[in-house]
Amino acid sequence: MGEGQLCICVIGDELTAGTGDARGLGWVGRVMARTQTEEPAFVAQLAVPHESTTALSARWEEEVRRRHQPHGDNRLVIGLGSTDLDEGLSLARSRLNLANILDGAAASRIGCFVVGPPPRPDVDADALASLSGAFADVCQRRHVPYVETFEPLRTHEHWHADVAAGDGVHPGQAGYGLLAWLVLHNGWHDWLGVPTAS
Repeated sequence: MGEGQLCICVIGDELTAGTGDARGLGWVGRVMARTQTEEPAFVAQLAVPHESTTALSARWEEEVRRRHQPHGDNRLVIGLGSTDLDEGLSLARSRLNLANILDGAAASRIGCFVVGPPPRPDVDADALASLSGAFADVCQRRHVPYVETFEPLRTHEHWHADVAAGDGVHPGQAGYGLLAWLVLHNGWHDWLGVPTAS
């Protein structure tokens, strides 16, 4: 990689890897396809299935450090899921885990962009709404962009139909397209300082 090259590490659970997408793009691939950079960006998708924020906060730094460049434009995208609810983590613990990641990244001068958890039919909707709200608050306090995906998709017919057509938990092509649209229209290009794709 050249000096100053844009390097984006994407950490999170299986949603960041596009599980369920027959095209294998997920939302990350779709977003990058609509992102114009002066030279090709290096994008590393570092997903671990069913990962909680506790596990994520324990591994992110070592994995990201191995891929970022000393003089590069290093960025971190955090795709959050709902595993914290499956594991019974408190909102306070989830908040702290995300805060630790963001504070650690800030200390290393790594710009962060956070994508919140989308709806899951097997997870209590009110609990997931509270979790997403907690994540949003942590980001707002640190002036880190946060993409709310739960509320826009909570009653979205196409999202729920796409999830139901697959494994009942993960979206397919249409659902990942919706996630990508939300990311692209909620500060992505401004965060990277690149022109909006036409």
